[in-house]
Amino acid sequence: MKRKILILSLFLAIALLGIMIGRWSAAQNTDSIYEDLRTFTEIFSTVRKNYVEDVNPKELIRSAIKGMINSLDPHSSYLTPEAYKEFQTETKGEFGGIGIQIGIKDGVLTVIAPIEDTPAWKAGIKAGDKILKIDGQSTKDMNINDAVSKMRGPKGKPVTLTIQRDEWKDPKNLTIVRDIIKIKSVKYKMIDNEIGYVKLVQFQETTAQDLANALQNLKESGMRSLILDLRNNPGGLLQSAVDISEQFLPPKHLVVSIQGRVGEKMQYYTEQVRPLYTDIPMIVLVNQGSASASEIVAGALQDWGRALILGVQTFGKGSVQSLIPLSDGSALKLTTAKYYTPKGRSIHAVGIIPDIVVKLESKSGKEVPVIREKDLEQHFRGEKFEPQEKVPQEVDEKDDNQLQRAIDILKSWKIMEKLKKAA
Repeated sequence: MKRKILILSLFLAIALLGIMIGRWSAAQNTDSIYEDLRTFTEIFSTVRKNYVEDVNPKELIRSAIKGMINSLDPHSSYLTPEAYKEFQTETKGEFGGIGIQIGIKDGVLTVIAPIEDTPAWKAGIKAGDKILKIDGQSTKDMNINDAVSKMRGPKGKPVTLTIQRDEWKDPKNLTIVRDIIKIKSVKYKMIDNEIGYVKLVQFQETTAQDLANALQNLKESGMRSLILDLRNNPGGLLQSAVDISEQFLPPKHLVVSIQGRVGEKMQYYTEQVRPLYTDIPMIVLVNQGSASASEIVAGALQDWGRALILGVQTFGKGSVQSLIPLSDGSALKLTTAKYYTPKGRSIHAVGIIPDIVVKLESKSGKEVPVIREKDLEQHFRGEKFEPQEKVPQEVDEKDDNQLQRAIDILKSWKIMEKLKKAA
């Protein structure tokens, strides 16, 4: 009996010691944080008192916040009240600017993809272009939000970008006149009387409904099969990706799950809220510019065997950014979780590998560097890495061998269905 009491007392002592050590460790960490904050306050006061010129205290604090957030990953950012308003406007599909998607590669501001039918697209800006200056100001150490802010502006006002392209001997200045960027997120047409073609440019608040309208029009025009083009689509709203996926999947099918550092995994399922196109033969076109929400849709349709994915490996942006409003009207766009496909695949720094790999061919044969998530500064480490590819430049639709391959497959699909019925 005494032996049992002794053993129990020993266990209680060890448990108590563990609790005390844990509290001591937490206290030590808290003390360390307070010490660092005291150092920050000391530096702030010293700069205000001793810097050679007067400084704006608010700008100092904002710069410190930007530096802290920029050290995390390429997609987290601090939005000033002005930038936050611009961001909210952009998700509705209209803003003043030139129309490009940018990132940081090897410390240099780099074009991921121009947005179709925008001033940047028409000026010949290409994926892989390095932006060395904006209106003469060097972009060295400039964060993405500041660069976007400098390229945004009123319609009709020009902005000059100093561009370095691999095939150019020297950088060139390209002056682009800003316009109201009205992103028409859904474009569609019929091909050969029976194949519907839909291009999604971006995932906005109205994209799912616009897609539903497009599919209805194509169906009334005789659509028997479908090509969904997600190439160079940089993504957008998560809910839009879910709403689009459920137009092609039956109800109660998992579209995507997200998992943060703490908390339960959140799962998004389809609901029967729209006319569904669950049986129509379907091919999804993707490339290195297909990112985020594009990869969610492609991954869901691939995992459920709903569509054939054709093209080249996608961008690999599989992280979730939460928009957190702050009390002064500013906001944090903070990476809080990662995306996973219905089969549990992580998209991040890996992307979606097509079922059929078809590289885009060009008559010139010249190639441009591919920019993917794993090439960006401070990206999160994914589950595996693939060698960086190079793909040819964009080509006109008549020379688009990826699209032509998709058309040929769907035509063959129709023939095989007829043979199957005959048998």
